[in-house]
Amino acid sequence: MSTATTSVPPAWPRPRGVTGTRPVAQLHQRAAAPAAVPSDDRTETRSAVRIEAHGTDPHAFVAEVGALYDGKGWAARPTDRAFSYRYTALGDETITLRRSRIDGFIRGAIPRTDDYVVQWITEGRAVPDVRQDRAPLSVGVPMLLPTAREFEFEFEDFDQRLVHLSRGLVHEVAEARFHVAPSADLGLDHLRRLDSTAVLRWRNQVALLARELHNGVGKLLWQSLARDTAAAFLDLYPPTVTAVPAVLLAPRKARIRAAVEFLHAHADEPLTVSDIALAAGLSIRAVQEGFVRDLAVSPMAYLLRLRLERVRADLLQLDPATTTVQVVARRWGFAHLGRFSAAYRREFDEYPRTTLTR
Repeated sequence: MSTATTSVPPAWPRPRGVTGTRPVAQLHQRAAAPAAVPSDDRTETRSAVRIEAHGTDPHAFVAEVGALYDGKGWAARPTDRAFSYRYTALGDETITLRRSRIDGFIRGAIPRTDDYVVQWITEGRAVPDVRQDRAPLSVGVPMLLPTAREFEFEFEDFDQRLVHLSRGLVHEVAEARFHVAPSADLGLDHLRRLDSTAVLRWRNQVALLARELHNGVGKLLWQSLARDTAAAFLDLYPPTVTAVPAVLLAPRKARIRAAVEFLHAHADEPLTVSDIALAAGLSIRAVQEGFVRDLAVSPMAYLLRLRLERVRADLLQLDPATTTVQVVARRWGFAHLGRFSAAYRREFDEYPRTTLTR
């Protein structure tokens, strides 16, 4: 027996006055139908996500919850406990609080998604990525899911909490706080050792978010809470990409900043100084002089460093059993492996092979 409804179970707080929502086919990409949340006069309509799926049939779990994640090869079975599951989600298209409580064993793959997902367990056994990282969860310790690529999980008799944050929200806050280009890959290390102060701030922020959902939250307050939660997330997992240099934040540097942001957005494409100048609305000479004056490097040297960082981000994410340094280097335009390795070591004080196998 199983059921999927739009009611909000006791597992998560209930926002006052929410009606008219429905289950979503893919929570990573879609929200439920718009729903009014009239907690005060300033509240406006927003797209709400409210999901509950529960039951005792392993096949129904795969059909219902697996579909929410566009899952591949999902399987579920009882352990020494009778199989049961409950999955809930509450929030909107920018951020949702979720809970997955299952007596049983589940395994399956989740494809790449733009969402950032922080999760932790309060009981049970869980390995979020059995193919590559093979790092088990510790009770109460957050871990970022490797959503930049497909991964395969394995969980057993567990109670899991998750916070999904949209890419747009996180990158908006990252741009303001860290001056990274809006379209940049943030290069987050999902296995980094977390700072205890950042973990405490994260827990407090999630608790506040849940409490305000229970109280009924207006649009303005929700926006503030969502941005604060994204900021707490970025304290847990700060960007590792090169930020737009602070010297370019002054209004009079807008053209050179545009050139730098163009490089961040198109680092995977063949580029010339002429392309950069055209994007910034400057002459080739002005771009070259501006980079040397403000950044102490030429435009192409800046691009080289940026591409080395993208290589590093890929090497940290990819499985050494299925890829090689040469494949990744060629993807980012490095044809001569020896020269590439030397440049990489100068930049990061280690060889690329070391990064791939760490």
